Amino acid sequence: MSKAGELHPSWQAVIGQELEQPYMQALKAFLTEEKSQQKVIFPPGHLIFNAFNHTPFDQTRVVIIGQDPYHGPGQAMGLSFSVPQGVRVPPSLVNIFKEIESDLGIAMSGSGDLTPWAEQGVLLLNATLTVEQAKAGSHQKKGWEQFTDAAIRALNEQRSGLVFVLWGSYAQKKGAFIDQNRHLVLKSVHPSPLSAHRGFFGLRQFSTINQYLQQQGQQPIDWSL
Repeated sequence: MSKAGELHPSWQAVIGQELEQPYMQALKAFLTEEKSQQKVIFPPGHLIFNAFNHTPFDQTRVVIIGQDPYHGPGQAMGLSFSVPQGVRVPPSLVNIFKEIESDLGIAMSGSGDLTPWAEQGVLLLNATLTVEQAKAGSHQKKGWEQFTDAAIRALNEQRSGLVFVLWGSYAQKKGAFIDQNRHLVLKSVHPSPLSAHRGFFGLRQFSTINQYLQQQGQQPIDWSL
C-alpha cells in the first residue's frame, strides 16, 4: 500500500489523517499478509491512489463512483471503469461510450483509458481500491469503503457545485448522504449489459453534467477520447 506521502498533497490535507486510523492500519496489515502469500493484487501498488493523484481535491468537479477494481490481468489502473491503453474495453465502459456518442455526437476512439477525464476534474473513484486477481469483491469490507466514504464526505462538505454520478444501487447507497442542495446528484441503473437498457441509455447524463458545470461558470468536460 502506498505510504501516506504518496497520496496527493491536496487530498493529504483533507483525508490524510485517515491513513493513521486503526482501520487503515488493519487494512495495510491485511494487504501485506496477502502479498506475503504470493497473492496477486490489483491494481499495482503505485496505482492504488491513482484517482486521487490525477484529480486533486480542489480540482475535482465530477465524481463517478464505481465499486471494485477490475480483477483481470492488466485491467485495473486505479480509476473506476478505466482500463489502460490497448486493453479491451469492458462491457460497462462500452455502454458508457455508446451513451456519450448518442448524447453528444462524439465518435469515441475505442481506447478505454479514462485518464484524460481524470485530468479535467472527473474523480473516478472506486469504493474499494484493491482486489485479488480473479476474485471479484475479495477486498470488500476490509476498510477501503470507510476511506473512500471519508473522501466523498470531504467533497460533500468542503466543496459546492460538484456533480456526483451514482450508477446502480451500490453507488446510490454509498452516495446517499450527499447534500443535493449543494451539489447535482445524477442517479441511474448501472451501465452494465445486465441493466443498461432499463434506464441508462437515453438519459443524456453527459450533456446534463456539462450544462450544470457551465451554469457554475466552468468549462464543460471534453468527454472525447
